[in-house]
Amino acid sequence: MKKFPILVLIAALIGLASCKSKTEKNTESENILESLPVKVKGEEVTYATDSTNLKGYIAYDANADAKRPGVLIVHEWWGHNDYVRQRADMLAELGYTALAVDMYGDGKQADHPDDAGKFAMSVMGNLPEATARFNAAMALLKSHVAVNGEQIAAIGYCFGGSVVLTMANSGADLDAVAAFHSGVQLPVMPNDQLKAKVLVCNGADDPFISPESITAFKTAMDSINADYNYVAYPGVKHSFTSKEADANGEKFGLPLAYDADADKKSWASLQELLAEAF
Repeated sequence: MKKFPILVLIAALIGLASCKSKTEKNTESENILESLPVKVKGEEVTYATDSTNLKGYIAYDANADAKRPGVLIVHEWWGHNDYVRQRADMLAELGYTALAVDMYGDGKQADHPDDAGKFAMSVMGNLPEATARFNAAMALLKSHVAVNGEQIAAIGYCFGGSVVLTMANSGADLDAVAAFHSGVQLPVMPNDQLKAKVLVCNGADDPFISPESITAFKTAMDSINADYNYVAYPGVKHSFTSKEADANGEKFGLPLAYDADADKKSWASLQELLAEAF
């Protein structure tokens, strides 16, 4: 009779040890999951409006389980190319799910500024179609398994910057927008439909952006008490974030120039914007 309590005590101690072992193993598993390195996965995607087939590229961290903010990226006037996909990969490295969109249709690209200008004008000159293409991309991004559909931003380069600013001014449901070497004389100027935080990073020596347009843009933003930051980098020209800018500038006789310092600073400013927005 006296041995029974001892046997119970031994069984209890064994049970506690077993639970502790399981807890330690669960904790170890959780730590392993948390310590997994970022694994960027990029996928080509197709989507469409009623009139246009579109080809994009989505990038995200395949090792992350939680839904994360989504970022749309609109290309330069050259079209959906490797550059905009690289930016999508860079955002995925930071923990976002990024969709490099196609605003021209069928992944169309331009090899010459004349064609690029025509492609860009065909979009900006038809705002309903531009909005439809942008919204189709946004719907695709929001529906992705790796995206929190309540947290969406948009960034753009050159032509793409004008697109995202215009969409934001048109009332698009965006938390933040950022435009790089982008014109600010827009089809839709800032008004009370603007909901997003706004960042514009331009070269102070960009001949494509007139002082008058900058003044008009800032005046409009101030009139609605918009949450924005306009940055002008001294001595910096157009297309300063693209490492192909110098070659394209020389090839076509255009005032384009890559600037590593401005590229780095503008990317840091983007990260600050996204951190604040999300």
